[in-house]
Amino acid sequence: MIGAALAAALGGTWALHRGIPWRTALASVLGGVLMGIGARLAGGCNIGAYPAGVASGSPSGWVWGAFALAGTWVGLRLRPLFGLGNPQPGDGVC
Repeated sequence: MIGAALAAALGGTWALHRGIPWRTALASVLGGVLMGIGARLAGGCNIGAYPAGVASGSPSGWVWGAFALAGTWVGLRLRPLFGLGNPQPGDGVC
């Protein structure tokens, strides 16, 4: 995080946000809690579960991928409830 902060400062995009809307704060806390619960339920590295599962021929990798896509779809549908916009095709910086 220090490296990211330093890069943002050197790039001129560093900004501390003092007035965070309550819906954005609520969405952040709710997302953090759900990620914590998911990490405890996974019982291991949930990021490596997909590529390692698929590469080893295990159905668990494909199940993980399906649920990751479903969770992304649900998350994108819930963003407007918290006053957050969804990314558009031209929003990337790369």
